[in-house]
Amino acid sequence: MQKPSVSKSRKWLPAGLPLLFRSTISVASVSRGQLVLPHSLLNQIADLQSQVGVLLEHLHGASAESKALTTFADQLLHIATSLDKFAEALSDFYDSSSSGTNEVSIVEEDFSDPDESEINQGSDTHSFNSDELHNYTALKPNRLIGKKNFLGVEAISPSVGLLCANMASNVDRFMGYKIYRMCPDDWDIAQKLMISGCDPLPRRRCFSKTPPRYSKPLPINSSLWSQPADTNIMWSHYKCKDYSCLVQKRLLQMFNCFDLSKRGWEIPTNQSTSAEFTIDEVLRLKPGEIRIGLDFSPTTGTFAALMKERNVTIASATLNLGAPFNEVIALRGLLPLYLSIGSRLPFFDNTLDIVHSTLFLDGWMGLNLLQFVLHDWDRVLRPKGLLWVDRFFCKRDELKMYLDEFSRLHYKKLLWRVVPKTDKLEDESFFSAVLEKPLRS
Repeated sequence: MQKPSVSKSRKWLPAGLPLLFRSTISVASVSRGQLVLPHSLLNQIADLQSQVGVLLEHLHGASAESKALTTFADQLLHIATSLDKFAEALSDFYDSSSSGTNEVSIVEEDFSDPDESEINQGSDTHSFNSDELHNYTALKPNRLIGKKNFLGVEAISPSVGLLCANMASNVDRFMGYKIYRMCPDDWDIAQKLMISGCDPLPRRRCFSKTPPRYSKPLPINSSLWSQPADTNIMWSHYKCKDYSCLVQKRLLQMFNCFDLSKRGWEIPTNQSTSAEFTIDEVLRLKPGEIRIGLDFSPTTGTFAALMKERNVTIASATLNLGAPFNEVIALRGLLPLYLSIGSRLPFFDNTLDIVHSTLFLDGWMGLNLLQFVLHDWDRVLRPKGLLWVDRFFCKRDELKMYLDEFSRLHYKKLLWRVVPKTDKLEDESFFSAVLEKPLRS
């Protein structure tokens, strides 16, 4: 069979059909005398496959009115077959070399602490240099080119935070790892990027480090209130290097949150001095209806543990604020949700029975941020669900301003309490409330 000549029918080629090797392909790097092709080449081949597949689909549905159109369709099919073989060959190359590869992104490895000024204010450059980051953000076509998957799309678009572009050099540093090797121990850099708005962060193709002497966790009937083993936590980025240090320092004065021998809150019964409600007091408002929820607080999971004892499942959303909050929550047999305040909650609308927050919402928040937080909590709460605001505090002359924001939700007040905050000389007040989300049509 005579090989078809593409050059004879170039006038039939669409003007937008891309060339096989585009100018955006960077020069391959050389490591120890061996040629290392950029992984972005695979993505560009996949893009070409996707576009050729679309063209073939259009041609298949068109009426063959001319011999030239039929010839072009045959030649395009030949190109598609060649692309498939080329992509398969590249895949074999990477599969055979990945186990021993020393490939890193174009950016040299530098895992020193990020420049605080860049993280807080943004860098002068908005372009990423990391080849691995470009590889991550490229469209990921389905295995069957041109066919939609169960999500109804022909390719997956990986997500990365908008503000990552303002911290390009630090994101490049975060993505500057060796593929299929051990990830750098740099969660602290990742958290700084998250807090600064680079959220979600890109995924990485490296293996997370583990504590070298990790021991199996305690069974659930004893893990809730037992001190975790020091060997199950990586302490490299914390000032404390063992758990007893956390207990002794009373980190952030958050009611000895790392002292797990204290099973609950010591709540005064005098309503004129206490802004708190007991868990049982709140659950009695909805007997048998509170099953799943969220606690958005600087916490080691004590609220979730108390609720678990009452057959309520709570996800605890917090960051690692100078201590292993998330690790401790997990070691207690509870669900940690590693999430920044600027993130949309990863729950569907109208799904949670309760949202609880303590010692988190207070007068440091601007009204604009508070509005976005409250409305996202409203989004995930089911109709007749409970919003439990626990000890919101602010200056007394600002209290009405904040209370007006809660009132704009038009929730029903089930429990409501405002008392003076007496632990400081400043004129401050505590506010606590349990509010019920209304039905809306």
